[in-house]
Amino acid sequence: MALSNEAGRPRIGFFGGAFDPPHLTHVALAREALAQGRLQELRVFPTGHAWHKARTLSPAVHRIAMARLAFGELPGVVVDERETRRDGPTYTIDTLRELQAERPDAQLVLLLGTDQVRALPSWHGWQEILSMAVILVAERIGPGGAADPFDPHTLPGLPPGARFERLGLTPTAASATDIRARAARGEDLSRLVPPAVARYIDQHHLYHTT
Repeated sequence: MALSNEAGRPRIGFFGGAFDPPHLTHVALAREALAQGRLQELRVFPTGHAWHKARTLSPAVHRIAMARLAFGELPGVVVDERETRRDGPTYTIDTLRELQAERPDAQLVLLLGTDQVRALPSWHGWQEILSMAVILVAERIGPGGAADPFDPHTLPGLPPGARFERLGLTPTAASATDIRARAARGEDLSRLVPPAVARYIDQHHLYHTT
């Protein structure tokens, strides 16, 4: 995957997710995206109604607050609430269209993991997404190189001109599902989420069973 280089255009990253809760892997991914992806700004988008998730997400007010705590110390990161304010399902393509209208001068860079890239053909408007944004593919890096390599050009129906870049990330054990389960059991989360997020979860009794 070659770097996409459009000289003179600021690069704005798009990092979406439930962030329920945001954890240390999310923070590391944001940090590396800013550096390796040469981003002037990284927009973090807590999702609204996630059409692809079977479970009900925590209230948006908590996920936004935790995202601000998790990413607040990273220069260039902006937590954007717009998807949580929409009625109905949240689609990445709608947000990209809005960003493109707001910043026609910028090159949009969509940050995805390899599993998400593999699932792209199931996304609403996926071919338009590829025409609007560079895809920054986060690959887990092991001792011998990429632990989860993927060639996006094997995607069926890939439109011509689609642009991909590679981001290497050392794998960690953090998982939002595991963190929620640990929180429900009252276990210590300090090694899995930023300290401010751990305090917020405890103060607001998030993920605790009633």
